[in-house]
Amino acid sequence: MTKRVTTFCRICEATCGLVAEVDENRILSIAPDPDHVVTKGFACVKGLRQHRIVRSPDRLETPMKRVGDRFVPIAWDDAIGEIGAKLRALRAEHGPDAIGFYLGNPVSLSFLPPILAAGFMQGIGSKNFFQTGSQDCNNKFAVAERMYGYPFIQPFPDLDHTRCLVLVGTNPAVSKMSFIHLPNPAARLRAIEKRGGQVFHVNPRRTETAKLVGEHVFIRPDTDVFFYLSFLNEVLASDAIDRKRVAVAMKGAARIAAIAARFPAERTEEVTGIPTATLKRIVAAYLAADGAALFSSTGVNQGSDGTLAFFVQEVINAVTGNLDRRGGTLVGEGYVKDFAKHARAAGNAMRTDRSRVGSLPSVVDSLPAGILADEILTPGPGKVRAMVVMAGNPLLSVPNADAKLERAFRDLELLVSIDLFRNETGNLANYLLPGTHALERADLPFVFQSLVGLTPIPYVQATDAVVTPYADQRDEVRILLDLAQAAGVSPFGSRAFGGALRAWIAAERIPGVGSRLGFTSRRMLDLIARALSFGGLDALLATPHGRLREPNRPGTFLGKRVVTDDGLVDLCPPDLEIAARGLEGRFADERARRHRLKVISKRESNSHNSWMHNHEELVRGRRTTNHAHLHPDDARRCAVEDGTMVEVTSERGSIVLPVRVTDEMMIGAVAIPHGFGHAAATGLTVARTTGGANVNLLADDGPDSVDPISGMARLNGILVDVRPAPR
Repeated sequence: MTKRVTTFCRICEATCGLVAEVDENRILSIAPDPDHVVTKGFACVKGLRQHRIVRSPDRLETPMKRVGDRFVPIAWDDAIGEIGAKLRALRAEHGPDAIGFYLGNPVSLSFLPPILAAGFMQGIGSKNFFQTGSQDCNNKFAVAERMYGYPFIQPFPDLDHTRCLVLVGTNPAVSKMSFIHLPNPAARLRAIEKRGGQVFHVNPRRTETAKLVGEHVFIRPDTDVFFYLSFLNEVLASDAIDRKRVAVAMKGAARIAAIAARFPAERTEEVTGIPTATLKRIVAAYLAADGAALFSSTGVNQGSDGTLAFFVQEVINAVTGNLDRRGGTLVGEGYVKDFAKHARAAGNAMRTDRSRVGSLPSVVDSLPAGILADEILTPGPGKVRAMVVMAGNPLLSVPNADAKLERAFRDLELLVSIDLFRNETGNLANYLLPGTHALERADLPFVFQSLVGLTPIPYVQATDAVVTPYADQRDEVRILLDLAQAAGVSPFGSRAFGGALRAWIAAERIPGVGSRLGFTSRRMLDLIARALSFGGLDALLATPHGRLREPNRPGTFLGKRVVTDDGLVDLCPPDLEIAARGLEGRFADERARRHRLKVISKRESNSHNSWMHNHEELVRGRRTTNHAHLHPDDARRCAVEDGTMVEVTSERGSIVLPVRVTDEMMIGAVAIPHGFGHAAATGLTVARTTGGANVNLLADDGPDSVDPISGMARLNGILVDVRPAPR
């Protein structure tokens, strides 16, 4: 019998409300939830087609073990036991750092799995935890820790009240404005103009969002930090500092002002390509608005100066009085009052250790994925000998993966892949453990929205599993807890948690008791919902379209919830100041190379990173490959035409793919969508038939190739040459 089940999406931060039509444990269709308290009938094409993946013929249905060059089925108890025994032995012989973990998408957008992944590694006692943040967002965490005292304090634009929004290196119509819960972004941005405000897009490509709303301004790739410094310079020249706020709630203003003074717009125009008059006009609009905000995302994050660029952006919003102001940027409150204060005191996401290779810092308790290969291949104490990869495909998403990381994974004594499919990384695994699709899990909204409050319209919602696993797949939380027990460690390093877990799991095996007391992540979510005073999971499910919470309030952050040692926003943290004072060399390099082509990454509206390419509807027609998007003038100079195959070459390597000639691109910039290049993915029968190439093969890895403060890989602004592909 067909039934309708209300749920929400977990592909990205927007977590749009959905309604699934279900018949006999099969999802027939998904539609937007018109009654959702925030998303109100909006959902993207990816979210509406994700259910096709649930019953994909390529879905892993049972644990598999590598025997020679093939995989054979193995029972769960045997797989968990063998993996646990190997982890236990490696830990005993070589120490806890011999074990590494890589956390990927999309499971990190569920509530419990990323928490338990961190807890698993804390139980192991290893610092070698890696995740996708060092490819797309760790710069923001590193800056927030220094400026505000905790990495998850991330101010966001008060979109429903702002009068001027400057978007740099972001494309909300496709990516939904990363970190922020922002469904239906085009409508929300159009509303700014309808109330008389302005929207500016600063980007090397005229994005889908820029075509819908606002004014677009081209900027040369990887020069964002100079745009921001000139913006701050102009703010200072206009005497537009909110001196009272700065004096009471901030420190370091004079030192960052001295740095910005060296980069007036007249000087930086040469490298950014933004005319001085245009920059001054944007700044004037920002300063004249009754509430304004600068916001950036991966286009900035992935550049060589992404950390400094984001830092200067936050300084501008703060010193102009727009931080903690209606229409400016706000700091939300999550389900836990004063979460940042308590988490900082407990040391959560505040590790101070450094990597064995390169002595790079930990950011949100994780090390840069750009040194993962080195941590495996470099001999000596602490060498990584075993990896657990959950819902990730580092062989496609990490720089230099085709040679160095693949060689490193083959060098491991143990590689475990927990995933929906056998992807490129899974091809090299010793064990494949089938996890669940988000629609097969009960859930709360992901951690940023729930605990930190990164949502312009605060609300709470819960979902039950829409369908149950149809084969022998298992909830990732349960897999991690079982592995911890088999390895002889307690999650989070807590003996009490370990004892309770052992008793809980033992209860499952008692006839007549297991179904009532046994462990499920649903029961864990119920306990969390009760602890958060929501009355339990069932109470939340009684309002299936979500429940609005108290709205965000300006004036509640500065002087109240800043958790630095002195309670002040630090406008010039020492290591960021040192890095910013070294920008003269970068500026000289940009001037010398301003006529070279640079690659930027790009997200496609019909697919998501790499994991949704195994779906016919999302990779048909022209979407069966990615393209090198090139301005007509650059195409003529490179002697290529639309549709022809080109070779794109960097210092690191080269890729071959078709070109798309378009005036959407700035002269001197090449945009290549990421996530393609599945030819070796024998477990992905649809994706492996697609064309295209992995743009990350143009990027370099290693300790000298990542940002020394945030550990971010440089995936944007790579110098390249483009020529017709050899025949």
